Amino acid sequence: MYRFRPPKLHVGCGDKKLPGWINLDLQLIPGGPDVVMDVTQGLYFSNVKAIYAEHFLEHLPILSALEFLRQCNEILGDDGALRLSTPNLDWVWLTHYNLLEGKDAKAKMAVNINRAFNGWEHMFLWNREFLVRAMEACGLQGFTWHTYGNSDREVFKNLEKHDTYPDTEELPHILVVEASRGEAQPEALEALKHELWRDYLNHMKA
Repeated sequence: MYRFRPPKLHVGCGDKKLPGWINLDLQLIPGGPDVVMDVTQGLYFSNVKAIYAEHFLEHLPILSALEFLRQCNEILGDDGALRLSTPNLDWVWLTHYNLLEGKDAKAKMAVNINRAFNGWEHMFLWNREFLVRAMEACGLQGFTWHTYGNSDREVFKNLEKHDTYPDTEELPHILVVEASRGEAQPEALEALKHELWRDYLNHMKA
């Protein structure tokens, strides 16, 4: 187990290394991670002060995403916090498709919305409601919502580096949420997994 005290984890860092953080990624790339690891197979840390994952969750298969969230809750210290940012499904839907457009525009929108869903190795796009349900099922609590670079916690201020798109306060293009550690909810998590198998994963079989 890594013995940093107290550790701050930057998950899925790519080449955007954060000073003072333990930068984690699946691939060893120039300017990238301090530790190469698949976080869906285990987060071998404890008493973690902060976990930060920018545009990471959407790249995980849904069950791997749930396991990642469960592990985040498990390793956070009592005063620790998680900050996630991920594309907002509501924004993607409302800005990429309009039934009232003409046929040429709708043909182009068909390509654009599929790119938003499936491009950049996206696996699952989240809306606020489902993200909250998943995080609650994984034990997380105390949700607060933020804009790009802003936080009430000093540790999370001005961290975002991803490209931005035009949005509004009512319809942000990314969801940025912070949460703290709560009690594990194994029954709620199993119920959510069961629903996902029934309503989604069972239909994804080859």
